[in-house]
Amino acid sequence: MDSRRKFIGAMATGLASTLASSSGGLLGANDRVRIGLIGAGQRGSELLHQALACPNVEIAAFADVYTKRLDDARNRVPTAAAYRDHRRLLEDQSIDAVIIATPQHLHCEHFVDSLEAGKHIYQEKTLAFTLDHAKRMRAAYRQTPKTIVQIGHQACSSGQMRDAVNFLASGHVGKITAIRMHWYRNTPHGKAQWARPVYPDMTPENIAWNSFLGDAPRRDFDPHRFINWRFFEEYSGGNVYENLSHQLAFWYQALNLQIPQAATMTGGLYLWKDGRDVPDTMNVTFQQPEQMLVSWDSGLGNSQLGIAEELLGSDGTVSRTPAGIRYVPQKVNRPEGVELAGKVVSFPTAHMRNFVECIRSAKEPNCPFELGYRVSIACRMALESFHQGRTVRWDPRTETIG
Repeated sequence: MDSRRKFIGAMATGLASTLASSSGGLLGANDRVRIGLIGAGQRGSELLHQALACPNVEIAAFADVYTKRLDDARNRVPTAAAYRDHRRLLEDQSIDAVIIATPQHLHCEHFVDSLEAGKHIYQEKTLAFTLDHAKRMRAAYRQTPKTIVQIGHQACSSGQMRDAVNFLASGHVGKITAIRMHWYRNTPHGKAQWARPVYPDMTPENIAWNSFLGDAPRRDFDPHRFINWRFFEEYSGGNVYENLSHQLAFWYQALNLQIPQAATMTGGLYLWKDGRDVPDTMNVTFQQPEQMLVSWDSGLGNSQLGIAEELLGSDGTVSRTPAGIRYVPQKVNRPEGVELAGKVVSFPTAHMRNFVECIRSAKEPNCPFELGYRVSIACRMALESFHQGRTVRWDPRTETIG
């Protein structure tokens, strides 16, 4: 408990410095950082705009397997080079860093190739698709310890993170035994979550299909699988990777939580019978080695419960939603305690700014590789439990899921 309090105290000091610099620009940012974008789809485009909002940053090149995305990217940044093969982009020695925003099953390939090319990396979540991928990525990262790697769990650079750490450092939360989280969303009938249209130009000539497949099972060209890859477990971890990972990363960072001892996931595909094979309704429970139970439930057919998290301590609760974060005392143990609202402002570009700042300063970013590694293994454990229909356990000695 004392070691965790020391960690939280040190983290509060570090976050105060990071968030202050995010609000006032980057100090000493004299050298232009040249960035290449691997994966110029919707998420890649959002990250592109965040990078362009950082002082003294240049987008030097794009890589994507779909020609239309390259055309769109060139329209946004006419001076940037465009490649269908990410390896061509990585050959450009003038590029300092890459943003990787490709489908989850391709993260390992693009991450390892980028490290071998000597690039700093902003890796969109979830870090690793499988346990084997996570280990391969870790081995490559350990060969380049001076490389800056930021995992795209943006809340780790948010004002809410600093508020949460301050609440925890106060000692007014007490012994934490559970974290309860949920994430619910709804869409109109006939407009499924993540669904994207197939356009006439999505042809074998315009899409490098084998590059998209990577090391996934071989399949004939299918534009629906390409554009709606989030529907299929061969390329996607579904909502576990899309949203549980974000909520888990926040508390794993705030509390320095380790890989779970055990994970149990139940649920199924109850609503969207549209050809997808990832579940749309689920419940996940993690047993943490810190003697803490972390639970998460989610669905894509009703938004009443929304997105929320509650950290439950013997002396108080920390509640978090997209609208804010607050501390509520447990009057039975803190009768004089008062409710406190978070005060630190969040900035939409803070996470990307932190990445660029760390490239210049060589400091550890707010969501480093190790945090992304632990979160990705926890998420993979949940999916392994779901697929096997039983609780799975982590063996820290052999680093296996059994």
